[in-house]
Formats: sequence, C-alpha cells, structure tokens
Amino acid sequence: MSQIKSDYLKILKEHLDNKDFLEIVIKENDEKLLIELNDSFKENFESLKKLELLCFLSNENDTLDAYVEIHAGAGGTESQDWAEMLRRMYSRWADKNNFKTQLIHESRGEEAGIKSSTIKISGQFIYGWLKSESGVHRLVRISPFDSGARRHTSFASVWVYPVINEDINVEILDKDIRVDTYRSSGAGGQHVNTTDSAVRITHLTTGIVVQCQNERSQHKNKETAMNMLKARLYELELKKKQKNFDSIEESKKDIGWGSQIRSYVLQPYQLVKDNRTNIEMTNPDKVLDGEITPFLEASVFQGAL
Repeated sequence: MSQIKSDYLKILKEHLDNKDFLEIVIKENDEKLLIELNDSFKENFESLKKLELLCFLSNENDTLDAYVEIHAGAGGTESQDWAEMLRRMYSRWADKNNFKTQLIHESRGEEAGIKSSTIKISGQFIYGWLKSESGVHRLVRISPFDSGARRHTSFASVWVYPVINEDINVEILDKDIRVDTYRSSGAGGQHVNTTDSAVRITHLTTGIVVQCQNERSQHKNKETAMNMLKARLYELELKKKQKNFDSIEESKKDIGWGSQIRSYVLQPYQLVKDNRTNIEMTNPDKVLDGEITPFLEASVFQGAL
C-alpha cells in the first residue's frame, strides 16, 4: 500500500500543478496550451482510476501470480478450438499489460484446439485481476469445422487459482498422492519432449489432478506440479472458509447451458456480455485479442461492494 500512497501523492501534485497552470492559460487565452492541459487532466483522471482499482485489490492473495486452467466442454473439436481461443485471449491480455506468461501443461485435441491447458501469469496483482474469470465461458459462432456453415454453441471452463509463495505452508503426504509420468505432447520439431518426463499428480483425497510438461527434466516437472497442487489445495481451503465452495464445485460439473459467466456471440450478431456484471462489448474480435480489462475492472468493483 505504500507504493499506492506514493503514486497517489504524485498524481495529486500533478493535478495541483495543472490547476495553477490553468489559471495562467486562461488569463493568456492560449487555446493550444488549453488543449494540452485538458489532455493532462484526462491522463491524471485515468491514472487515478487505475489507482482506485488497486485499492480494491486488498485481499491477502490478490498480489500473487496466478495459474489459469482451461478445459474444453463437451462437443469435441468445436469446444477444443474454443478452449484454445480462450487461452490465447488471456495470453494476449498478459502481453498487452507487460505480464509474463508460461505454458505449464497442454493436452492437444485430435483435430484442432486443446482439451485442457494450464498457463502461469506473473505480474502485479494478477490473481486479484483474474480470480473472477473462473467459470464457464460460452461461444456462439458459425463453425469453421462445419461444411454446412451452421451456427454452433461451444463451452469451456476457466479456473484461476493463486501461485502461493514459500511463506504459505501446505502439507501433502506421500500416501495421499499418485505420481504418473507420460510422454509430453509438444507441437513437434526439435524441442519436442521425446522422453517420459511429463508428470501428472493426483491428490487421492480430493481428486485434484495437476500436470506439468514444459520443463526439461522429470524432476523439474514434478517440482512445478507439486507447487500447483499446493496452490490448488490452498485455494480449496480458502473456498471452504468463504462458504461458497459447494456452489463452485457444482458449477464445475456442468460445463454447459445455464452455467456460463460470460457469452461471446460472433453470429448472428456481435456481442460479448458478462452475466454477472452486465458489462457488454460489441467488438468480440478485440475481446478475444485480449481486451478484457473492462470486464475485469467491473468484477473488481463489484467484489468490493
């Protein structure tokens, strides 16, 4: 919060300087300087708005990095392609905001898209920004895989959980986990993993499954997978404390009609609507290219009310 206070004082000083300068500009009736000063006031307002949002990201885990896990719903190639589109959307959002992304796991579809994938996004307040993205996302479009050019509805689920730091202790007993190794399914080429170094860990008590295949060795993949499991178990305890764990788990079971948090309609009209905040955008292409900040901001404000 000390950084937020420092940034606020800087914005305040700029605003007061602009006010003093405004009096001089008005007296001299300099239209060019007045336009420049007006732009400066607008920039200050935008900076203050962003700072206000950070004040609402005050939960203890909001400052942490996040894992973003995406699963295709029923529907085969259609849903798998949609799942990959969602992964690209979050990756593009991260790129636009100078955040770092890392592919942790990927299970490719037979024809196109992905069955499931996990990426790690690192940066300031990542979990705080993205935690509201957990849920089912619905796509309506003319299918590029349908020779009859018919309209299809596809579903995919997104689950966001924090990357916990070393200060948070989560105990995992060896008897409670099963570790499997398998061959990584990379995209091919010289970097494809040709040994059984990918790791899948199943937590037998909760049924949670985590996977990692991006590291160069089985040891590193297991280490990353264990960190992901600790993060999932930690999030599980948080949800139980918040008394909404049962409803969240129930929503995970049904990646389909009536459970979506956001709809992306490409045909017969163009609209992206968040069903929780009622925020709408009429340019789905921009949204799918990572312009999701309006939805994130609305969720942050709603969560603070």
